[in-house]
Amino acid sequence: MTLTACRESRPAGENPFFAEWDTPFGVPPFDRIAPGHYMPAFERAMSLHREEIEAIESCGDEPTFENVIVAFDRSGEMLDRVGSVFGMICAADLNDELQAVQEQVMPLLTAHYDRILLDEKLFARIKSVYDARRTLGLDAEQLRLTEKIYDDFVRAGALLDTQSKERLSAINSELTSLEVSFGNNVLAANNAFALTLTDEEELAGMSASMRTIAREKADERGLEKSWVVTLDQPSRVPFLTYSTRRDLREQLYKAYVDRCGEGCANDNRALVADFARLRSEKARLLGYPDFASYVTAAQMAGTPQAVYALLDEVWKPALERARTEADQMERIMRAEHPQDTLEAWDWWYYAEKLRKRDYDLDDAMLRPYFALENVRDGIFFLSNRLYGVTFRPVAVPVYHKDCSAYEVLDVDGSHLGVLYLDFFPRASKSGGAWCGSYRGQSYDDEGNRIAPVVSIVCNFTPPTRTTPSLLTLDETQTFFHEFGHALHSLFADVKYRSLANVEGDFVELPSQIMENWATEPEMLRQYAVHYNTGEVIPDRLVERIRKSGEFNQGFATTEMIAAALIDMDVHSLAACEDFEADEFEAEAMRRRGLIRQIAPRYRYPYFQHIFNGGYSAGYYFYIWAEVLDKDAFEAFRESGDIFDRRTAERFRRLLSRGGSADGMTLYRDFRGADPDKRAMLSARGLLPKKQAQASDTNE
Repeated sequence: MTLTACRESRPAGENPFFAEWDTPFGVPPFDRIAPGHYMPAFERAMSLHREEIEAIESCGDEPTFENVIVAFDRSGEMLDRVGSVFGMICAADLNDELQAVQEQVMPLLTAHYDRILLDEKLFARIKSVYDARRTLGLDAEQLRLTEKIYDDFVRAGALLDTQSKERLSAINSELTSLEVSFGNNVLAANNAFALTLTDEEELAGMSASMRTIAREKADERGLEKSWVVTLDQPSRVPFLTYSTRRDLREQLYKAYVDRCGEGCANDNRALVADFARLRSEKARLLGYPDFASYVTAAQMAGTPQAVYALLDEVWKPALERARTEADQMERIMRAEHPQDTLEAWDWWYYAEKLRKRDYDLDDAMLRPYFALENVRDGIFFLSNRLYGVTFRPVAVPVYHKDCSAYEVLDVDGSHLGVLYLDFFPRASKSGGAWCGSYRGQSYDDEGNRIAPVVSIVCNFTPPTRTTPSLLTLDETQTFFHEFGHALHSLFADVKYRSLANVEGDFVELPSQIMENWATEPEMLRQYAVHYNTGEVIPDRLVERIRKSGEFNQGFATTEMIAAALIDMDVHSLAACEDFEADEFEAEAMRRRGLIRQIAPRYRYPYFQHIFNGGYSAGYYFYIWAEVLDKDAFEAFRESGDIFDRRTAERFRRLLSRGGSADGMTLYRDFRGADPDKRAMLSARGLLPKKQAQASDTNE
């Protein structure tokens, strides 16, 4: 490896990755880690990992569970540590130096792991243990680990001939480079756009807080007597919802949905075509008809047909509901502007009018009750009431001044983990919200649990000079969602590192179930407190929130399922010659009857989930897991107490087991039956009325 440039920029002093961290709880020493430390750390970590693999191969003893399977599971610890920190920082606080390292190291990492997974000597020893697994007296978890590692090697190409392995490695390397380029292009496109407003008339409809945020955005850019609206959700969505300037709404909306498309300096369409072509070829090399088949074979769904069956079942009633919503909004619009027709950039604006008319509820009423600190404390309260865990602020190194950190204490007061919170948008941060780990839970050689270090990263409405951060209801639910992921990581208690992960279409269950509590009346009265007056949210607003629970669900469900469908479609291609992203997407949506006022939640050129976020042929995970989460929440309702500690303890056991069993087995152990999708359809208002009423009666 030629790493001269990175070596030249290496900071003076010892590399923090080369020593044990003496920080509280062993968190990363962010105050001592510089961009120049990463490449030397990756170099050493890959070298150590190779030595560990060579030791497994060269062992003169007969292959056993301990000297092959356990040894492989324990290998690469330093590489995991460096990679986890680097990946999290690149997503949350990227800069030019890190981007340069990212572009250089990611292909090297891909090649490193390919060499291991395609190593014939190593695989031969693994296969020897695998073939004899039923005669070795292994317990269920050991058997699961052996089969998991063997299957991972097979899915990575271990059974291919030499020529096919070489081609597969080349494909993997190219895909890695594409992923880095794709993500960097989206970040650059987001940062490149600003809707600059220069007179009061352009601010029509904007609230005082919206104007303050826009004014502060302009100040950041050194613009005087101006206001700036960006593509960040806390800036974009309120403007689309309240601005009376239809021409400006159109400009902002088109800038968002046309990102990284035709005419954009960061055009990703050619990259999308390359993804489609390379992933299709990879799947065929590995013996699958298409990439969707390759992905789903390792998920709960099993096949693309099972995914399409669920998506199609939800799509039809959701689209019908969306058409009804569009008709309702167009009638409101025509009363004001008889010559106009409803367009996509009008949806948020007239949906809010419809919500105000039908439910006497709007965003401005709710925000004062959802101060970020109150929502955070409410989630802490919920976690304590369900699971007995508590959160204590701690002084530890952070990677950005906006971060805060907490020690998480278990019900008995013992250390469970560390949680970082990072809430607000910035140019160096990717869009959206996510939860990840700087260190996953594991066990050391003496059998001591190593606690996880977890981080929640969001792009919430920031505070202004005069008000705290006041969240929308959607942002509030997002916070609950990501906290569910955090609890999943914090509760993990898995002996073997290779069994830490669950199936992709299971992973959203712990997050989505948390959203169910966010709008429960008893929960709202606990945390929804007016930031200025201290008034607990009044019953009339709680009731309106409850009644509006199915509001706009046609739109929300349709745009989500549309994104899942175009994801499955592009990854179901057996051949990708002459692929053109815009045409393919448009035809897929035309064929299914998508109305012009709705676009897929993510279009191909900026669909980061599937092109650099690990959800390729997997955006359906959210709706699949929603079947699980709505059914699982019914267990709490059936107990007679949505905070029932016994039910929570059983659910925590499910979360703690990681991938030590397959997802459906874990779910059945908790619920005692397969999940019933009627709860999900009912929650989204998509069950036929008679069926929904029958379901309510049964409850």
